Amino acid sequence: MSLAQLTLHEASDKLRKRELTSVELTEAVYQRIADTDDKVHAYLTLAREAALEQANRADEKLKQARDPAPLLGIPIALKDNFLTKGLRTTCASKILGDFIPPYDATTVDKVRSAGAVIIGKTNLDEFAMGSSVENSAFFATCNPWNLERIPGGSSGGSAAAVAADECIAALGTDTGGSIRQPAACCGIVGLKPTYGRVSRYGIIAFASSMDQVGPMTKDVRDAALLLEAIAGQDPADSTSINSSVPRYSAALNGDIKGLRLGIPKEYFVSGMQIEVGEAVRSAIRELEKHGAVIEEISLPHTEYAVAVYYIVATAEASSNLARYDGMRFGRRANGKDLIETYMISRDEGFGAEVKRRIMLGTYALSAGYYDAYYLKAQRVRTLIRKDFDAAFGRCDVIVTPTAPTTAFRLGEKTQDPLQMYLSDIYTISINLAGLPAISLPCGFDGEGMPIGLQIIGKHFDEATILRVADTYERATEWHKTKPRIQDR
Repeated sequence: MSLAQLTLHEASDKLRKRELTSVELTEAVYQRIADTDDKVHAYLTLAREAALEQANRADEKLKQARDPAPLLGIPIALKDNFLTKGLRTTCASKILGDFIPPYDATTVDKVRSAGAVIIGKTNLDEFAMGSSVENSAFFATCNPWNLERIPGGSSGGSAAAVAADECIAALGTDTGGSIRQPAACCGIVGLKPTYGRVSRYGIIAFASSMDQVGPMTKDVRDAALLLEAIAGQDPADSTSINSSVPRYSAALNGDIKGLRLGIPKEYFVSGMQIEVGEAVRSAIRELEKHGAVIEEISLPHTEYAVAVYYIVATAEASSNLARYDGMRFGRRANGKDLIETYMISRDEGFGAEVKRRIMLGTYALSAGYYDAYYLKAQRVRTLIRKDFDAAFGRCDVIVTPTAPTTAFRLGEKTQDPLQMYLSDIYTISINLAGLPAISLPCGFDGEGMPIGLQIIGKHFDEATILRVADTYERATEWHKTKPRIQDR
């Protein structure tokens, strides 16, 4: 087995035992990138020289540390909407094409402090707006399981890098499913923590009331370890919660006897790919074998989630993206006056999907329409959250498909934005309610594409969803299957 194929906890164990060095592991990952990324296109920016310096420092610390942190010496990738001091951060947009941030995001600072080696920055849909990475201003990323399929989005570059062993683990962001949906498409584990569990400071904002940072990993234990490293209150983020961070990896004991699993009837409907439904139902039966109790529940306002999300998210995006005006940073056009400079800079700098969402959000917030759209959407958002509150009165976690289909073909939905938006129909509600959720592989369809199982938890109860996910993962082999990256 190649060193690049190691999980985070496997690599950490070998580093502790001096069976390999961080430099060797980092070199192996860069060799894997050299062998495969001309096909996958997961990375926008690589940082080889800086990474090898970090790996050398990690090796020195490993020689001295009695109980090294799990991330010490581990090569990880970052979605390119994390600010990284001295390392280009583009958000996959022309308007930030050459932007070099002067400081690190809090999560970046945390993984650096834990000794992780930052390999590079991964591709995404521009400003994290999309479900396929086809909205990147630079190029599309391909799914390692089939290079003619999308990797999911918006964190598709991170998902593809993990699936292709082009990093040991990665970080992504999730506003409406952008960690979980690409995790499902690429057959990896993706965890969206509770809103407020992880700092958003230094993350390029899309929709501030829903954006959340989370791990994208090769197995559930890795997700638990990475979450331990990045979670916690941050004084720089007023939305982060002052709550102790559990040792999530300690919760992975395989015991789910008596745990109540809620199965929402609204998530198993016509239109879902048949193989997806079959795989998820099979996963539910497996959990039942381990002592879980199945409870049918209802989330009656699910049908309104997509509409609500695309009002609230676009309104917040319209506000957040107003700062990209060609004046302080990023792309600047040469207009004859201030207004023309604004207009040309934004027109040249933003792609079609970003412009679409800015216009939708500006319209929803405009005089005469605020009450009819934005205010009404916020009220329905409250009803969606109350649906989950009621459901969790009857169950401990909720189990659903992550996405209604497996990864679709590149170009298949680019001309139909509404069909693209429906890719996140099973994930959006969780962001609206601020809940934690994890996606992990639970099978493959007839064409060999991965299927994702989603487990949703109560606020700040990541430990339970990790425990359920780990129990299922121990009983199956789906996460151990690797894609064979073929030529086009």
